[in-house]
Amino acid sequence: MKYYPFFFIFSVIAFCSCQEAPSPEPIPAADLYFPPLQSGNWETTSLGLEEEKLEELEQLLAQKGTRAFIILRDGKIALEYYFGNRLAGNQPFQENSAWYWASAGKTLTATLAGIAQADGKLSLDQSTSEILGPGWSSLPAEKENLIQVRHHLSMTTGLDDGISNSDDYAPENLQYLTDPGQRWAYHNAPYTLLDPILEQATGLGLSEYFQQKIGAKIGMTGFWQEIGYNKVFFSDARSMARFGLMILAKGMWGSEEIISDKAYLQAMLAPSQELNESYGYLWWLNGMDSFMVPGIQSPFLGSFIPNGPTDMVCGMGRDGQYVCVVPSQNLVLVRMGENPEQSLIAFRFLDTIWETINNTP
Repeated sequence: MKYYPFFFIFSVIAFCSCQEAPSPEPIPAADLYFPPLQSGNWETTSLGLEEEKLEELEQLLAQKGTRAFIILRDGKIALEYYFGNRLAGNQPFQENSAWYWASAGKTLTATLAGIAQADGKLSLDQSTSEILGPGWSSLPAEKENLIQVRHHLSMTTGLDDGISNSDDYAPENLQYLTDPGQRWAYHNAPYTLLDPILEQATGLGLSEYFQQKIGAKIGMTGFWQEIGYNKVFFSDARSMARFGLMILAKGMWGSEEIISDKAYLQAMLAPSQELNESYGYLWWLNGMDSFMVPGIQSPFLGSFIPNGPTDMVCGMGRDGQYVCVVPSQNLVLVRMGENPEQSLIAFRFLDTIWETINNTP
């Protein structure tokens, strides 16, 4: 596991306040704009930033290895930038260029888990062993049976994340540290087990189930790629924005219901446990009193994105992959690109982005 350098941890703590911009009233999901499913047409609007601010933002994004950046307002495209790295010989990014979501794709898995529960395929209260069978870990049966689906979603399985490869979900690497629910740890291996959990429960491959339940219904294009122990989602930036828009619309796409279980949707975007109140079901939650970061067991005071809106929820992945939803401002923010800072999850860069745009009318 990669750990945060201490200069980063202390710089996060140093942020002391969230400077929120005046916000429009949230509009009902039925009044949001939804782009056509099989068309490149997408209505545009203005974010209301001065030209100087726009230039500052574009320069920041370019300097930090950004490949694609989108902000939606009320479902319409307010900002859309694509960059290339000509010095490295890369072609400029385009509207249809694909990039990896990294751990921002955890939000797709969390959403599928809620859909599967609504379909009666699984329950968050089910023991993992009931779905995968006994012996999926190295724990004694009485301890293994305590771990439920919800513990994989909330990063509270209690499995030891201090092993040499915390991505490896082979049974011998899934070792007991504490009972589930007693410890929060950003541990990829238990998360990755949600893939076979969903596949066993639904009888469909992850890619097929995703396409059937989300992708085709909201016009996303993309694919799942096995990289090491993980299945990583790749798509263009507009597909990521579509997903964020569906979450902004409370699980709706126009008149079609994508997430029927609104109680699950609310729980997914709320604190999933008391240990790290800034973490829901694989979503990061801004505006809480404290937060934890990967590799550190002590919580830190304040919001993890202090310059960002307090009601913002984010999917956040390695190298600064973001899909952020801000209900109070009717916004979706998407960023794809290379690593903007030396940390596993680029909190500081996202905070700097919001610092640049937080005077949005």
